[in-house]
Amino acid sequence: MDFISEGVQKAFQLFFSFDKEVFEIVLLSLRVSLSAILLASLLGVPLGFLMAIRDYWGKKFTITLVNTLLALPTVVVGLIIYSLISRRGPLGTFGLLHTPSAMIIGQFVLVTPIIIALTHSAVQGIDRRVRNTALTLGATEAQSAWAILKEARYAVLAAIITGFGRAIAEVGAAMMLGGNIKGSTRVMTTAISLETSKGEFGFALALGFILLLLALGINILLHYFQSRSV
Repeated sequence: MDFISEGVQKAFQLFFSFDKEVFEIVLLSLRVSLSAILLASLLGVPLGFLMAIRDYWGKKFTITLVNTLLALPTVVVGLIIYSLISRRGPLGTFGLLHTPSAMIIGQFVLVTPIIIALTHSAVQGIDRRVRNTALTLGATEAQSAWAILKEARYAVLAAIITGFGRAIAEVGAAMMLGGNIKGSTRVMTTAISLETSKGEFGFALALGFILLLLALGINILLHYFQSRSV
C-alpha cells in the first residue's frame, strides 16, 4: 500500500505545482476531443434530425446500423483508420499517422454515431404537432425544423456532452493513431497507460484525477441538461 500513498502524494504535488508536462497533456487532450466533437456535431446533429423527421427507404436498416456502431470497439476504429492513413494506405501521402489530426479523425468516427443516435431519439420524442402547427402557421421547412430543434435543444446538448465524454476517455484508437509521442500526441489516457507500465504512479494518478474531474463535470452537465429537457 506504500506505493499507492506515495503515488497519491506525488500526484497532488504535480497537480498543485502546475507541472508543465501534465498541463500540456491535458490541453492537448481537450484540443483533440473538442475538435472531434465539433466536427461530429456538425455532421451528427443534422443526420439524426433528418432520420427522425423523414421517411425514406431503408430507414429501419439505417437506425439499426447506427445503433450497432455505438458498440464499435475503439481498437477496431483505430485499426481501420490506421490502414487508411499509414504510408502503405490510400491516404498515406497526407502524412496523418501519429499526428493530432489522426486522433481527431479516430474520435470523430467513434462519437458521430453516438450523436446521431441520441439526436434521433431526442427529435423523435418531440410531439409531431410542433412541426405540423408551424407549417400550418405558414412556416417554411427550415423554420419548422428550427422549432423542433428548439424543443429538443437540451436533449441534443446532452447528446453532444455524452459524445465528448466518450471522446476524452478513449484510449485504444488514440494509442494506435497518435503513437503516444511525448510533446506531440500524448493525451491523458495514453499517458496514464504508459506511466503506469513504467511504474510512475504519481504522474499517472495526477492525470487520472484530472480525467475524473472532467468526467464529473461532464456528468453534472449531462444531468443538468437532461433535467431541463424533462
